[in-house]
Amino acid sequence: MSFCIECGCNISQSVFEYSLNNMGHPLCMNHQKWLNAIFYNSSTTPHAIELYFALKRRGVPAELEKWDGYKTIDIAVTDAKVNIEVDGKHHNYNHQQALSDLKRTYFSFQKGYLTLRIPNSLVEWSIEETADYITGFLIESKNRKY
Repeated sequence: MSFCIECGCNISQSVFEYSLNNMGHPLCMNHQKWLNAIFYNSSTTPHAIELYFALKRRGVPAELEKWDGYKTIDIAVTDAKVNIEVDGKHHNYNHQQALSDLKRTYFSFQKGYLTLRIPNSLVEWSIEETADYITGFLIESKNRKY
């Protein structure tokens, strides 16, 4: 028996195989449609999607493309009050983008959220280790008493 990584529902072997071959992750048909809509109708990057699923495999209650009332967060973990932004090179080389990112981080911090900025290179070359460290960070953040 196979399960959808997104909602946990049972999926048939044929749906499981199709999803793995075409989406890269075990997803029910509804969540295959959901992921296709994200691929084709949003600015979410493949790197953010891959990190999201690496976190989901670790049991992290992550949300992809979470709107916070000001901006869309790549990956949000609301119970730990952590936002994760997966950034390409332009976030470091373009001063306007870097300032925009700093402002977004500041506004999230005002709401009590910490922002982790993860470069694409970590997702591309060390996704498992990156997801392990982020998971550890989230556990520490959730358990910390301020």
